[in-house]
Order: sequence, then C-alpha cells, then structure tokens
Amino acid sequence: MRHEPSERARRQPVPRARSGVIGRRSPRTGTEPVTAQSAVRLRLMLGGIFLPLFVAAAVFFGVWSARSGPGDSPGSGVLATLSGVCAALALVAALDLLAVVRRLRRERRAVR
Repeated sequence: MRHEPSERARRQPVPRARSGVIGRRSPRTGTEPVTAQSAVRLRLMLGGIFLPLFVAAAVFFGVWSARSGPGDSPGSGVLATLSGVCAALALVAALDLLAVVRRLRRERRAVR
C-alpha cells in the first residue's frame, strides 16, 4: 500500500542530507545525528574570502613571472606554476560558491 505525502509534508524544506543533485551519497551508518547539516554559511563565507584572494595571487604571480629575467630567483617557471595553482584554487572556490548558492536558493524556495 503506497502512502501519499500530505500537503504539509510536501511544503517542508528540502533537508540538507537530501539536497544534493543525486541525493545522499552514502547510506547512514547510524552514528551521525539525523539532523546533521553541513556548514553551508561557513563555506559561503570562506569562498567569498578566498576566491578574490586566489584570483589576486594568480594575477600577482603571473605578472611577476612575465617580468622575471633569465637569472632571477625564483625563476619564471616556479612563478608560473604558483600562478597556475592559485588559479586552480580560485576555480575550486568559485565552483564551491556556485554549489552553495544553488543549495541555499533551493532550500529557500522549498520553504515558501
């Protein structure tokens, strides 16, 4: 016998444990609290701080690498590598910010 959710149950916000695109990635083991939530607002704050920081560092190291001479220390290869690493970290921070903002919007939309 299939039970249809009530009108009130359909209006409940999407729980964070089920708010991913596919849903829960692994089954509960029973050791974590049922109401456990990820620190979404902390991730939002950290992404907002570190995204501009990594972008600025990538630009800084890229310009430094372009202006360094053949005998300079550190060499342009090291500086270009640092610039690439900072750019990759900026990309990760931007993608994380996108995921957090999408999750927060979906949760707010479910509450209304």
